[in-house]
Order: sequence, then structure tokens, then C-alpha cells
Amino acid sequence: MSRDAFSFDPQDPWDAESRPPDAGRKASSASTAGTASSDSRESDTEGMRDVSRHREHKPEATDSPQAHYLRDRTYFVRDSEFETLAEIGTFRVVAAGDLARFGYRDDTGRMEREVGRLKHQRLLSEKSITTGKRKTTRIFTLTKTGKRLVQTSGRLPDTQAVYHGLVKPREAKHDAELYRLYENEIARIASAGGRPLRVVLDYELKRHLNRDLATLTSESDVREARERIAEKHGLSIVNGRIQLPDLRIEYETADMDRKHVDLELATRNYRPQSLAEKAKAGFSLYAPREDASRLRRILDQREITAEILSL
Repeated sequence: MSRDAFSFDPQDPWDAESRPPDAGRKASSASTAGTASSDSRESDTEGMRDVSRHREHKPEATDSPQAHYLRDRTYFVRDSEFETLAEIGTFRVVAAGDLARFGYRDDTGRMEREVGRLKHQRLLSEKSITTGKRKTTRIFTLTKTGKRLVQTSGRLPDTQAVYHGLVKPREAKHDAELYRLYENEIARIASAGGRPLRVVLDYELKRHLNRDLATLTSESDVREARERIAEKHGLSIVNGRIQLPDLRIEYETADMDRKHVDLELATRNYRPQSLAEKAKAGFSLYAPREDASRLRRILDQREITAEILSL
């Protein structure tokens, strides 16, 4: 469920938006493994890399750790471990089971070894959250140091926001499920010949939206101005409210066109009106399998044609 459109995300000054343009040169590596090669930069679309990290990892025996320097510390990180840090930082929080399934192709043993090394260097943090009656889930987030190491590594485009820690622990379960939501949607994009370019969480959308809304004055034609601002950010106004998705994926189609898709993770706790507004905004709706049927009935009762995909 998207958060209040008029709340801010407390990020430190090293957030992707506020860091200096040359921040990526503040860390160096003992090898080229920690930085983007000139060949990879030239092949990017407008400087963006494919954020889908479904590449084959090097064999664990040959994926040697490389030294990466950040301020007065040295960190030894393997290529696959850097991919893990980048994956978690992009989504803020990732569940252990989903990381093993999508990031490590079900190689849980390797994931546990690499996560253990990252935790030992205080680049990664692990917590357990309650997800149901007598059920808990392990989740991973970056530490502030882990976030800075990713940002200075050149592993992600400058336009990709990177996060650390939890903003609202009570929303950790919901936030952790967005990684799985993303994986389901990029499978659909890839099946049509497309490729993902960038992930935008609702935190980032809100920050840009609020910055523009703050420029409105009492003398402005607020209604028309809000419509212009919403359109600028690719968003819709439904029932007088700018609708924010949980997650946006910017991608390139098979025809090399740049597009985006807005995703919403709906649950049985959604009010019918809120669900209807998200559908009218054109969001792609996902729901836990056990909730999907109920939510489809709600939309049918309101005569709204929208697909709800099971997560």
C-alpha cells in the first residue's frame, strides 16, 4: 500500500539524488571488478544499466574478493556480493527467501556464505520480522556504509536511488514483498522482448512530487497546477488525489522505446474505494494469492475492468 503522498523519506546526504556528480570516483578498487568498464558504459542506454541482475554468477571458487576503499577503510567484496548489495539497496529491504530464489537461483548455501561475509564487514544488516501467526521472515537491508560503498562503486547508474535501513519497521513486510513484485513484472516485460532500466520506489516519487507541489502559492491555479505536476511525473489524479504506486519500473521495449509501468501491491486490508482508485489510475495490480479472488470481486462489484495478478 502506497504511503502518504505528502510525507518525506528521511535519507542521509548520500542519497542518490543529493550526492555530488563525482561521488562515484571517491572510492577505488584494487581491480576493475568494482567499477564499470568503458565498454559497459558505452553500451548503456542513456547511461543506464539493466537493473535486472539475472546474470550467471562466477563460480564461487573463482569469484575472488577484491579490495574496495571507502574513506579510511578497506572492504573485501566479491562480484556476486556486490550484486547482492546493489539488489538490496535498490529495493531497501529484501526477504532472505526471495534473495535466495531470484538473486542466487536457489543456491541458498552460497547466499548464506556471502551474506555472512557482508554482515561481518558491517555492509549488510539482518532482522527478523513477524509475518503472521507464529511466522517470522528474515530480511536484509544495507547499512549506511553498505549504501555508500554501492554508490561509489559505479555498479548502478547515477539515476538509481539507493537506500539503507528501515523507515517504518511496521511496513517492512510490505516493502520486502516489492522485490518479488518486481521479479514477477520483469518476467512479463522480458517475455515481450523488453528489458528493465531503473527501479523507482514510492519514496523517490513522493520526494520529487512534494518538491514540485511546494512551489505552488495561494495565488496559483492550484487545480490546474496539480494536474500539470501529476502529468509531469507520469501520474494520474483520481477523486482529487494524485495516485502514487508502490513501485515504478522504467524499461525499454523490444522496439527501443522508453516506457514505464506502475505497480501496486494490494491486500485484503485495502478499502474498496482505495483499490478502485488505484485501478482507475492505470496501475498494474498484484495481490497475495490468498487475497486476489476477494479483490477481484470488489472491482467486479464496482464494474471496474482491471486485472489483479497473483503474487
